[in-house]
Formats: sequence, structure tokens, C-alpha cells
Amino acid sequence: MALAMHPTFQQQAPTLILVFFQKLIVFFLAIALATPVGGTTPLALPGCPDKCGDVLIPYPFGIGAQCAAVNLNSFFNLGCNNASHPPRPTVGGPVDVAVDVVDISLEHGELRVLVPVSYICFTSSATVSATNNDTVRFSLENTPFLPSPGRNRFMVIGCNTLGLIGGFRGETSQYLAGCYSYCDGTSGASDDGAPCTGTGCCEASIPTNLTTFNVAFPINSSSVWGFNPCFYAMIAEVGWYSFQRRDLVGQLGFVNEKAKNGAPVIVNWAVRNGSCSEPRNYACVSANSFCQTAGNGPGYLCQCSPGYEGNAYLHNGCQDIDECMLHRQDPKYEELYPCRNGVCRNTPGGYDCKCKKGTKSDGTNSGCQSLHTRGLSVSAIVIISLAFFLAMRLQRKRHKEEKDEYFKQNGGLRLYDEMRSKQVDTVRILTEKEVKKATDNYNEDRVLGCGGHGMVYRGTLDDQREVAIKKSKVINDNCRDEFVNEIIILSQINHRNIVRLLGCCLDIDVPMLVYEFVSNGTLYEFLHGSADHNLSPIPLDLRLKIATQSAEALAYLHSSTSRTILHGDVKSANILLDDQYHAKVADFGASALKSIDESEFIMLVQGTLGYLDPESFISHLLTDKSDVYSFGVVLLELMTRKRALYVDNHSSEKKSLSHNFLLMFDEDRHQVMLDPEIADDAAAMAVIKNLAVLAVHCLSVRGEDRPTMTEVAERLRVLRRHQVQGAGEDKSNSYFGSNGGAPSEESEVLPLEEMTDDGNLGGLEKGKLVLAL
Repeated sequence: MALAMHPTFQQQAPTLILVFFQKLIVFFLAIALATPVGGTTPLALPGCPDKCGDVLIPYPFGIGAQCAAVNLNSFFNLGCNNASHPPRPTVGGPVDVAVDVVDISLEHGELRVLVPVSYICFTSSATVSATNNDTVRFSLENTPFLPSPGRNRFMVIGCNTLGLIGGFRGETSQYLAGCYSYCDGTSGASDDGAPCTGTGCCEASIPTNLTTFNVAFPINSSSVWGFNPCFYAMIAEVGWYSFQRRDLVGQLGFVNEKAKNGAPVIVNWAVRNGSCSEPRNYACVSANSFCQTAGNGPGYLCQCSPGYEGNAYLHNGCQDIDECMLHRQDPKYEELYPCRNGVCRNTPGGYDCKCKKGTKSDGTNSGCQSLHTRGLSVSAIVIISLAFFLAMRLQRKRHKEEKDEYFKQNGGLRLYDEMRSKQVDTVRILTEKEVKKATDNYNEDRVLGCGGHGMVYRGTLDDQREVAIKKSKVINDNCRDEFVNEIIILSQINHRNIVRLLGCCLDIDVPMLVYEFVSNGTLYEFLHGSADHNLSPIPLDLRLKIATQSAEALAYLHSSTSRTILHGDVKSANILLDDQYHAKVADFGASALKSIDESEFIMLVQGTLGYLDPESFISHLLTDKSDVYSFGVVLLELMTRKRALYVDNHSSEKKSLSHNFLLMFDEDRHQVMLDPEIADDAAAMAVIKNLAVLAVHCLSVRGEDRPTMTEVAERLRVLRRHQVQGAGEDKSNSYFGSNGGAPSEESEVLPLEEMTDDGNLGGLEKGKLVLAL
């Protein structure tokens, strides 16, 4: 029997079917809108918390060892302080106590942490009421963390106060910097909101790869305690602090009001135990990820490939981005993923944008256009091209005028006149184009060194001559006239043991100097080793030769030129060696490039840790005796083959070579510090003994008790002559008198026990040791 459909159902069937499909479409649309793009992307390992309070905790970080990549570094294991409100993650190790973590960035490899501010407070000029000067120390050698040099600044708040930051870059390179802030009252400080330029507060940059450092105040007294009882020093995120005069008043007022939990510091993190070329326990496990070399220090980061997002440290952590859905849902993505008047289709790692029929061009760039508008588009392109051509010609003209103006500002015309009048023909004036060509456009592979005053590149001129080109930092406009005088003076220096100035470049904002290239590296590398220099035996006569030639060069700078030239940074790294191991002193006479704005009362601490004259450090003045002190440290390096700051083999502590040698010399035990290569030579011990006394004389506390470089050079010539000729102990066991004067070749040589009239070794009193910085 056939079934018959009810007439009413026959009439309503089309309507019911339409309603069913409408509801079905709404249901699937709701599901699509509720589903996040790319699906759910996990941040943490399965079963592990991905948040502590409001802070996301992405792997390789984790709460607890089972949730963190402790196989890469144990410091990826974070704590969660539930006692704070809201709870906040903590990391232990960057300082002696755990610090709070504010946020973590996988993409940029950064943490924002809160670090205690260093402070010292007074209730009288010499009474310290509160300080944590010895507790804010960082030791990051075995952690994945390094402070970001571009995102942080070293800052000091206070009046008449000097704050220092010192430590190590990597394992062996010492670092010291600081700044000085001055004001004679709160009304004399900068206005509220002003930048920290030296009146009320000051700031200085920090370097890359700063693994160990501490922030401190070197002076435990205050002349301004009445209105400014507390001084503060810290590393802080750029833009976080804005100066306020009220920060100068009150006991710990700044800390209690703004930095109770610490100052924010941006820390770069990376997988440090490996590299992209040689990974160990490779961390980039997602299929759609790649390895990126860390920008600060060794190691690498893991990033999702273009078109993917998520966590590259997790399996399947990088998920495809649905660019088409983002484009439809949020207008802000229209510029990031353009598809104008086209049909968007998502693809793995990207998307396609096809133009519809009747349109042409590319929807992802200029957009799909109707075919009848093509003619107008061609005309527009021609007009734009003409306008671009005219703009380029105008820009080239302005660029040439700008270079001519730089040339005039830097004294180029005046230099030409001086060269003609004084018949100076040893200096070549190069153009910026020639310098760029010589250095392959400042290629990083040509960098010879980087210091506080700028970068030094190895260059090749058109005549195939190898040169060293010094690209300095910005100089003060008031120093540009002095810069021309400096070039004239340096060009007239003609000494076989001084690196010669060959030319300069003046048509840029900061002038550059061109020196002769010395091929055999530095004395520092020769003594202590490097990637290009393996440690090899160095005979005593070669050490004396290098010391004598270096001293003669410094003596020439001090006394044999038309005006005294102070080096200011004497150290083994600034003494170069040629193929015959002749010494050549470098990096001197750039005073025109070392400007200090006195109106801002800023004093940036210069010099290298271990070589700096303590008298100059206190007075902020460089003298010829400052070079003598630093040269005394170089003599110790030649005798002991130890760095200016070295690690003691017995205690594994970092020690100052000058401080320790003076202590041992005072107790007549300094022989144990000598290099065994020369200490075992009994015939040479008389010469070595005199050399040690000469070094101690150079390291006298007071500059007036030190010999001049001329006297030092003369004494070294005598010692070298005795060593080369093999003279007996009766003549080599000697030293010049307490007045610091050197004997002539014909004069009677004094016995060792009669070196000085008062028995104090040329000004070094018993029990008083030099402060080795």
C-alpha cells in the first residue's frame, strides 16, 4: 500500500527546509568565530601551569623542574611567589636574592625583572645610616641571562655623587664605567621631567655580554647630606625613570615611592650552551621553526617560521596563521595581510590573493584593478617616475651640499691652509666614499677593535696599502677647531715606535683618522694568548726590547713634540707588535675627540680596570705621571705574564696585579709572582730585580714620586744593555736615586740597597698600597 503525504506538510516542507539550512549555517559560523586562528597553541608542557598570577610562563621556562627545560639551563626553572598579590614568578641567580619576573617574551628573547636599587644614606658628612652598597651584585656566568645594552641604562640619582658599574664582559675582559651628578641644592637640579644629563641625575650606557658586575658608590662621605641624604645607583629600563626633584630629599624617599620592589631591567635570554651551527640538546623542536643567533652574548633563540606563530620550543608548537580570517575579522590586519578586491585563500605558511574576472594585477600589492583603469595607471606611473627622478637629483644636490658643510665644519679648509703654510705633506685627506670602499662599507669582518672612543676597522686603500681607520663617536662642536690642530701635531710625529697618522676623512659629521696598520697583533695577545696567538716562550731580552721601545715612544710624546701629548690609556692592548716584534704605541693623542660638557658636570670614568692611576681617578685630571703609572702595570705584565686583573690559581679569586705585586714586594716575596721562564735564569735575576724596583717606582701612590717617562726609558736602556752584553752583577744590580733621575751612561751606578735616600722605594711607604682599579 502506497503512503500518501499530508497536504499541510506538502505546503510547509520548502519553508521548513530553508529554516533548517539557515540555522545550520548560523551554527557553523558561530563555531568558526569562536575558534581561535590556527587552533589552540600551547605555551607550556602538557599538565604544566602556563601562568603565575597575570604573567604567562612559556616553555622553556616553567614552574618546577619537571615543567622547565632544565637540561638546557637550570635557571629556566622559575618559582611562583603566591604570597604577593597578585602572585608573581621569581628567578634566582641574576643577583644574590630571587627577583620578580614581570613578563617573558619568546619572540624577542627578553625578560622584564625587578632588581633592587643600590643606595647609600647619610645622617652627617661621614655617618652612613643605611646602605646596600655591597649586596647588589650580579653573577650571570652560568645563567641564560644578560642585561640588554640597548634597552637599559646605568643611572645615578643624587647631588655631588659618583656611581660606578664594574665587572667583566665574558670571562676575561674587564669593564668599568660610571657617571657623576652635581647640584648645589634641590633648586639647582634639573627641572622635573628633564633628562638625566648630570644635574640631579646622570646616566651611561652598558656594553654587551656583561656577565659579572656590581653597582656601587666608591666614596663613603657626603657634603650635601643636609638636603640630599641618599644617593641611588641602578640599571633600569630605558624610559622608566623620569627625574623629579623630590627624589633627592628624605631617607630612601625614591626607593619607597617608586622602587620598593626594584627597578625594571630588560634581560636578554637565550640557549647559551650551543649555537645554530653546532647545537647541543637542540631546542628548536617544532617542525615549522628555525634557529636565530642570539644578539647579546653566545647562544641562540628559536623562532617560528614566517606564516606560523606559537612556541618553537614545543613539538607542534608553531601553528599556521590563517591570514585570510584575520584580514576579515580585524581591520588592523588589512595592511599586514593585504588582499584588495581579490579572493583570499589560506595556504600553509602564507596565503594567496586571486583577482576576480574582469580585473587584473596583484591583489596583495596594488590591489585588483578593472581593466579599463590600466591606461590611467600607466600614466600615473610615468608621472610618479618623473617626480622620483627629480627628487633623487635634488637629494643628491643636498647631500653634496651637506658633505661640503661637514668639510667646512670639521676644519677642512683650515687644514688645507695649515698644510700649505707648514709644508705638511704626510697627511692624506680621504673622502667618505674612499673610506667606505676601503672598509667594504664598514664590514663587521674588518673590525679590529671596539673601545670607549669608537670602532677601528682594517682598510685597504687604492694603492693596496693596509691601514687602520678609526671611526670615533660624536664630538662636541667646540672641539672641531682643536681637531685640526691635533691632526697637524700628530702628522708631525715621526717615531719608529709610534703608529703613524696617515690621513683623515672630514666630509662626514664625525671626522675619522687613518693610521698605519701593524700586522702582528697586540702585546696583550702576545703575552696572554688569543684565537690568533698561542702562548709561546718569550726570552727576557725580547721583553726588555718591547718595554724599552714602548717607554721611548711615551717619552717622545711627553717631551719631544711641540706640545705635550698625553696618552691617557696606556695598556698592553694599546701596544702593537710588527713582524719583527718591534713595539708601536697606538691609540694616543685623540684629545679633540674626547669632549666633556663642563656645564653638565658629567665625568665618564675612562681607562681600563687594572691600569687606571688612582690619583687621576680622584682628581679627574690626566697628567704625564698617569701614563707612568699605567706603564708600570705593563712592566708587571711583562715580568709575570699575568693580566692586570687575573685569576689566582690557588684561591680562584680575581686579583689586581699591581695591588698584589706591591703587597708581595713589600714583604720581599714578589719573586713567586715572576714568570718561571725568566725567573729560573739565575744570570738574569739582577736585571729582573732592578726591573721590579723600576715598576714599583712607577706605581708610587703620589704622582710626584714617580719618575718621568724619559727617566724610565733611560733606565730600561741601561738594563737592556746589561742584559744583552751579559754584564756582571756588580753593574746590573742597580737603580737610580730617590729623586727619580736616571744616570747617564758615564755616571756611577748605585748599588741596589742605596736606591733611595729614605729606603721607601721612591715614594712607596711601608704598609701603604696603591689602590688598584
